[in-house]
Amino acid sequence: MFLDVSLAQVLHQFATIFAVVDPVGTVPVFIAVTAFIAHERRRAVALRAVLFAALVLIGFLVAGQPVLNAIGVNLTSFQIAGGIVLFLFALTMIFGPSKPDKELSQISMNDAEWAVYPLAIPSIASPGAMLAVVVLTDNDVYPLTAQLVTAAITIGVLAITLVLMLMAMPVQRLIGKAGASIVSRVMGLILAAVAVDNVINAIIVRFGL
Repeated sequence: MFLDVSLAQVLHQFATIFAVVDPVGTVPVFIAVTAFIAHERRRAVALRAVLFAALVLIGFLVAGQPVLNAIGVNLTSFQIAGGIVLFLFALTMIFGPSKPDKELSQISMNDAEWAVYPLAIPSIASPGAMLAVVVLTDNDVYPLTAQLVTAAITIGVLAITLVLMLMAMPVQRLIGKAGASIVSRVMGLILAAVAVDNVINAIIVRFGL
């Protein structure tokens, strides 16, 4: 037990956040966005994208549940709805266009805000990732220390994303576009299982089964 969070919970949260952020799937997007800018500027673009994504995700982690409470939505209800949405999101990762294919098609090379769009949003801080960090933290169940662990896991996954972007060219040569697509679909399968688990657990809590 570390800070009121078991190793199993840490692994569960890491798997969920890693799946929805999909650091490997971000690599082809980063390569395309930075293809025509100087090599020394790519590091700044990657760092800015990760910092912006961190602000968005940590903001949802901190303020998500208080906002729900303010509008009278029970977290377990949100967790059930969120699990269903995450499951549908996972299905799009498995059966739909892969993350690289989908987001590369949205890129405008004349856009001065590469780091914000499409890198930070929606590639790193995707709607699924925003939803996941809210679902994974329950102020009525987990103490502040446990939520800090979730925040640390989120930052850790973002750090992995940053490292992969900084190593984008070698990684792209290693796995290729097809490899990134395969990894994205595997992450979708993992996310689908996690989403089902979230729904089942929320139903048990909600109805006292």
